[in-house]
Amino acid sequence: MPDKVYNALFICTGNSARSVLAEGLLNGLGKGRFKAYSAGSHPKGEVHPMALATLEKLGMPATGYRSKSWDEFTQSGAPVFDFIFTVCDNAAGEVCPIWPGKPTSAHWGVPDPAAVEGSDEAKAKAFQDAAVTLKRRIDLLLSLPLERLDAMSLQRELRGIGKA
Repeated sequence: MPDKVYNALFICTGNSARSVLAEGLLNGLGKGRFKAYSAGSHPKGEVHPMALATLEKLGMPATGYRSKSWDEFTQSGAPVFDFIFTVCDNAAGEVCPIWPGKPTSAHWGVPDPAAVEGSDEAKAKAFQDAAVTLKRRIDLLLSLPLERLDAMSLQRELRGIGKA
């Protein structure tokens, strides 16, 4: 099914930095093959301005994001996900909701750029580093022959990407 659009959800605790970066990168790089979303187990309520600046610097859409709870995606009418990715270690250790459709999941942990202290340059570098790591993983995801992989092979590939 080459015309299938895959839905992916990136989860972090606060949904203000890493998960938003991943959402923007996959939507931009996926060229319509993917529709990415992001959410948090305990959302901060606002997107970190450096996450948006980093997306803009990378030529990705930098508007329309908001920090939201993963509960939003358990409601009737929410998208059914093909993939769920945790991008922070805290979220990976939490008990996640039961997602309809049995999506393939993987942990793609990235250090929290919002936790970096110091100069604006140091903070910007942390956001850039997180985005580069996520972009490399998303590029690997996009190179997979998704329609030809069985569920176990796909799970193994996605988990391997998270260690890349």
